[in-house]
Amino acid sequence: MTHSTSLRVTKAIVPLAGLATRFLPISKVVSKEFLPLADKPLIHYALEEIRNSGVKQVIFVVDARNLRFLSEYLKRSPSLEKFLEERKNTKALEELQTFQHAFEGISFSFVTQAKPLGEGHAILQAQKLIGEEPCFVLSPDDVIESKVPALLQLAKIFATAQCSVTGLFKLPEEQLSSYGVCEGEQIATRLTKVRKIVEKPEPGTAPSNLAMPGRRIITPDVFGYLKKAKPNRQGEISFGETLGDMVKEGRVMYGYELEGKWLECGNKQAWLRSNLYLTQKFLKDEHFV
Repeated sequence: MTHSTSLRVTKAIVPLAGLATRFLPISKVVSKEFLPLADKPLIHYALEEIRNSGVKQVIFVVDARNLRFLSEYLKRSPSLEKFLEERKNTKALEELQTFQHAFEGISFSFVTQAKPLGEGHAILQAQKLIGEEPCFVLSPDDVIESKVPALLQLAKIFATAQCSVTGLFKLPEEQLSSYGVCEGEQIATRLTKVRKIVEKPEPGTAPSNLAMPGRRIITPDVFGYLKKAKPNRQGEISFGETLGDMVKEGRVMYGYELEGKWLECGNKQAWLRSNLYLTQKFLKDEHFV
């Protein structure tokens, strides 16, 4: 069910063109966003959240392999439908048709990132399709289990703040070095005015315990900062570092501690933990078959 709100963010960027080297050897043949999490691929959770947040246009940033996988996943499968009809496999046919109708009303666009030059560079490729509108940026690596979709939680903040908003989760100190970390002034329950962003701080040096999952709303001025951003030591344009530069120059940004559970899937260990959690939960559900 789609939650109602005065949502004015109707576009979303989903960057997918990374090489997923942390998932070798499986990532040689399967794009990371199609790794299974319990009974669905990661990308499906992202699409459900997008749909339930009122998004009308999704821009995927892809390479040739992502494009092939996504095209097959999103398009109708008449031959498979016919096969299931002939076999009288009603249950599977209903499941397939339900999936094929699930994202009606949403348009999907694809832009390419020729080389994996970082998340910031990937987001910049979508600028023309976003135009002068705010947009969501969502990473399928991060699945947020929540009653109200994470994107919609951010949209409620944006409706009042009218500036870039990043999702936040509190993490133990030993985990912070893997993420962008925010420091700021708490101005309301769960809401922080961001003063500083440190991308993947060295152990013991994080400015706070507020880590940024892959859920954000950005305003059009972010693209200008991405255009002038310099590559880091890995030769990539870092999205987190660019947001940090914006804040340093005085741009207003808010962080919202998301309600829900963050199921991290950005590396093998986190993905396996998230799989174990959801699989156990589903197996306890008497309606799950």
